[in-house]
Amino acid sequence: MGDEDHGYKLLFSDPLMIRDLLLGFVGEEWVERLDFDSLERVNASYVTDDLRERHDDVVWRVRFAGDWLYVYMLLEFQSSVDRFMALRVLTYVALLYQDLVRLKQLGPSGRLPPVVPIVLYNGEKPWSAVRRIEDLVEETPGKLERYRPRIEYLLVDESAYGDGELSSSRNLVAALFGLEKSRTPAALTETLARLFEWLKEPSHASLRRSFAVFLNRVYFKRRDGIAETIASARDPEELRNMLAKNVENWERAAVERGREQGREEERRNLARRMLARNMDPDLVAEATGLTVEQVESLRGQS
Repeated sequence: MGDEDHGYKLLFSDPLMIRDLLLGFVGEEWVERLDFDSLERVNASYVTDDLRERHDDVVWRVRFAGDWLYVYMLLEFQSSVDRFMALRVLTYVALLYQDLVRLKQLGPSGRLPPVVPIVLYNGEKPWSAVRRIEDLVEETPGKLERYRPRIEYLLVDESAYGDGELSSSRNLVAALFGLEKSRTPAALTETLARLFEWLKEPSHASLRRSFAVFLNRVYFKRRDGIAETIASARDPEELRNMLAKNVENWERAAVERGREQGREEERRNLARRMLARNMDPDLVAEATGLTVEQVESLRGQS
């Protein structure tokens, strides 16, 4: 599990994030009937019968019409879409049910509680995999059809939401998605200031620290050495001042990186021309500042 997975898992270990995810991004009538004060984190590590340890993602339970409903979140950060995600969901939900049976955590009727599997995806490509396990299984004639397994997951695809949708409501998950989609210093500053305003109450100290860890260890690692977090700022204005200083560094680093990429491409073009004249790769490397391996990789390129 990489830093990004750990960062999201940390954020969604807070009940406020689960509440805002369900209220803001599920959009189904049963959400309005949940008792969010009853949200409770569930142990999310299981051992199968053959003793192979399996680690899933984030599991919560919440009261629904007097009984427990389980919300099972899978955090998906791979760049390519997993065609067999529905099969993974089926496996993980079965493991959860197996654990509930072992622990005798059944409903008043002695039956298993409902489980809502949610796949949270932040890859660049739109999600294209089927969401129902039966769509992965060959259709069968007649009464054989009854034996096809049936389970469906709920997909939350970050790429499906525009900036306007994410900034129009007071929602922590929308702010997180807005951070991920921020492409300019101004957008980043505005989103962080809004997030800071929502989390400034002492009762939100834990989630505020989680966002600080996410920003410092995951988010700003992608942005050329900005190391400040919202943890030490005392008010939105101070946060803006801190960010302004770091945004200058970000912009300077981006400009310098662009210049360096331009110089690198000039060196490569020169090396290609020299190789086309059958010059020795060692001499080409010395003249251009590239390594011999880089020069060799350019052979045959026009």
